[in-house]
This record gives sequence, C-alpha cells and structure tokens, in this order.
Amino acid sequence: MAGLWNMRRTARPADDVAAGEWRRGWPIVAAAMLGSGLGPGLYQNLSSLFVPGLERDMGWSRGDIATAAGVGMIGALAAPAIGRAADRLGVRPVVVASMLVLALGYLWLASVAGALWHYTVGVMLVVLALPGTSSLSFGKLIAARFVAHRGMALAFGTSGLAAMTVVVAPLLGVVIDAYGWRAALVAMGVASLAVALPPILLAIRDAPLAEAPPAGDAAPAPVPPGMTAAQARRDPRFWLLIASAVLINFATTGLVTQMVPIGIERGLPAAEAALLLTGFGVSAIAGRILVGVLVDRLPAFPVAGSIAIVSAAAFLLLGWAPGGLATLLAIVFLCGLMNGAENDLLPFLAARLFGLRAFAEIYGTAMPIALAGSAIGIVGFGRLHDHSGSYALALAAGSGALLLAAGCFVALSRVGTGRG
Repeated sequence: MAGLWNMRRTARPADDVAAGEWRRGWPIVAAAMLGSGLGPGLYQNLSSLFVPGLERDMGWSRGDIATAAGVGMIGALAAPAIGRAADRLGVRPVVVASMLVLALGYLWLASVAGALWHYTVGVMLVVLALPGTSSLSFGKLIAARFVAHRGMALAFGTSGLAAMTVVVAPLLGVVIDAYGWRAALVAMGVASLAVALPPILLAIRDAPLAEAPPAGDAAPAPVPPGMTAAQARRDPRFWLLIASAVLINFATTGLVTQMVPIGIERGLPAAEAALLLTGFGVSAIAGRILVGVLVDRLPAFPVAGSIAIVSAAAFLLLGWAPGGLATLLAIVFLCGLMNGAENDLLPFLAARLFGLRAFAEIYGTAMPIALAGSAIGIVGFGRLHDHSGSYALALAAGSGALLLAAGCFVALSRVGTGRG
C-alpha cells in the first residue's frame, strides 16, 4: 500500500502540469480548430466538388483544372515572410490579414469567367492565406503552452479541418445542387469572416504579440530556446522532414482534389461519391488523434513511418479493389490517415527538433517546399488521369510516395530522436 501511495503521490505533479496546460491553453486549441477548419485547407479538401461544374460551365478538362490549381500554389512562396511576421509582429495581425485575403480569394473564384489564369489567381489568393491560418501561426502558440500534451494539443488544433470536411462536404453538395458552385464559394468566403474570425480573435486576445524592444535600462525579454531559421536550414533533419512532407502532400492532396471524380469513375453516383470526402475527413480526424496520443508516449518517427505504410497500401487498394460505397469508404479511410497525421506531426517535430525561437519562420521556410508536393500532386493526378484514362497510375504513384516518406522517417530516427 505504501508503494502504491508513493506512486500516486509521484504521478500527481505531472498530472497537475498536464491539467494546467489544458486549463490555460484550451482557447488557443479552439482557435486553431476554427482557423484550420474554415481556412484555405477546406477548399483544398472540397475542391473536387467543384470539378464537375467547372468542366461543364467552363469547358475545362480535369487536367486543365488541376494544372491551373497547381500553378496557383505559387502563393505558398510568401510563407517564409509570413512566418517572420508572425515571429516579429505576433499572430493576431497575421490571422486577420490572412482571413481577409482568404475571403477575397473565394469571391474571386466565384467570379471566374472562361480564362484559366483567372482560376489560377483565385487559387493563389487562397493559398496565400494558408500560412496565417495554419500550424505556422497557431502551432507556435500551442507549442509555447503545451509540453506534456503537445502532441495531443496539436492533434486537436489541426483536427478542425478534418471535422469541417466531414460536416461541410454534404452541405456544400446540397448548396451546389440548389444554387450552383459560385454560390457555394461565396458561402465559404462569408463563413471564413463571419463565423471563424470573431471567435478566433476572442480566443487569442491574450496571446502575446512580438517581444517589445527593451525600454531604457530594462532587460531584454528572454529569447525562447531553439535554433534560428538559418541554423535549421543547415541541419540535415530539416531537409529530411521537408522531404517527407513533400511526398505525403503529393499523395494525399492529389487524392483529395480528385476524390469525387475517382468515386464517379468507380461507379458511384455523384451524391455517394461526395460521401468519400466525408470518409476522408473522418480518417483525418482519426489520424490526428491517433498520432497525437502516440507521439506523446512513443518515439514519433516509427509512429509516422508505420502510418505512412498503411496509407500506401490503401492507395493501391483504391485503384484495384472492387467498387461499392462501403468498400471505397473503408479504403479512403485508410488512405486519409497519413493526411491527418502529417498536419499535426510536422509542427510537433519542428518544435521538438528546432525549438520555438524561430518556429514560425522555420515552418514558413518549409511550407512552400512542402506545398510544392501538393502542387505536383494536384497537377499529376489530373494529368495522369487524362493521359491514361483512369486513376490507377496516379494512385500507384501516390502509394510509392508514401513508402518513400516512410523511408524518410526511418532516416530521421537514425539522425535524431522523435522524443526529447
């Protein structure tokens, strides 16, 4: 009995620390959920709902649409500058500016005419808003408030996108059927400003702005521990981490942006094909929570590698397994696990490996390179379909990319620990 009492007494301080993290940090996690849920990632996840309408009304092929969207990913090149702004000016002004740009992007997309460049500009504006509404901004706040439960906090913070994908996909399908795809884009723009932004600003009202320069003889504020962005770029772990993100984004973004056409091609009616997006969103939530729980307790790199292998196998199954809604939903669920894992795993590893001193700038430096994988996936899946007449080749390429990502995690486990 004495031994059990001592174990409980020893465990209590750690439990109290974890509980204190959640008491102080839950508003930031809630803000991150809204920012990711109604941010630019939602359009990426639901963009395949707009493909049939764009094909019909604009006369563009799936390859044309995918190429125009892929070129629009050039907006991610602003991520390092946005990261520096978040480190120096604070998260709040970056979030406000990003949400305004996002709403402008939706309105621009809703007004596209027959020129593909018009669509590209709209996607570019949406992508430009991504850093300020993602883990680049909110991950910095979460990592500063959570240590014992950092993985779980990031998992919940980034799960907003997956949750909104589950909820909004069928609703948006109804809006498109009733009022057209342009009205659906306007609705998404209104939601980003009217639904997401006010509660986000309320939740982060106490978040510190950039450290003010010392006044008079006052001592300078302490610098958070960790590397500068330049130091991180010289670390081989930085490039291995980016390589894994490029490969994961190629596979998962290529898949989700063609999800509805894939379902239709596998024999599903359009309404049932839209449900595949719901399955993908549910799997992303599961992936985030699963990874969040595991990386708080186990070495992160083997966890990531194992999930990547499971998703790689599911990509192959999606191309060749028998059709039917239930079967395809189960396969899509497994495909989406790595998408859910990647969004909270990368900020977790970035904070763990490189610290918080220049977290947003480091993450911002990595983001445009990682999103190049998304661009290649968007263009590649569409063009491979046009070239081969089916999605089997694209899905096989996605499977191979995920296996290579698992190899990156294995290499990371040898040069740096996922815990520490």
